Amino acid sequence: MTHSPWQYFTMQELTCKCGCDDMKMDFEFMSTLVHMRRSLGIPFHVTSAYRCPEHNAKVSSTGLTGPHTTGKAIDIAISHQNAFRLVKLALESGMTGIGVSQKGTNRFIHLDMLAEPRPRIWSY
Repeated sequence: MTHSPWQYFTMQELTCKCGCDDMKMDFEFMSTLVHMRRSLGIPFHVTSAYRCPEHNAKVSSTGLTGPHTTGKAIDIAISHQNAFRLVKLALESGMTGIGVSQKGTNRFIHLDMLAEPRPRIWSY
């Protein structure tokens, strides 16, 4: 498949960045993201979406089974007022994990919909 089934998101940005070409994003999670993107009316610049277990183990302390390996997690480059708006909408939309990195030049929000119990919001 060369085009994404989800409006506003490309296959390239949803695919694992290690070169394995895996893309196993969860349909319900992506449907929620499309709704959120439509509601905010701003671009979502995806920096990380699906990660194969091997790639995740190389780039994250969550190892072979981190949130991105489930297809229910995404990192969006966003800052300032738009970051605040995204976090607010994520809480309203049922995201169960929200990671906030809003310092320096690499500002982003991590969003996921993993099962409870787990931390709901944290900072990097």
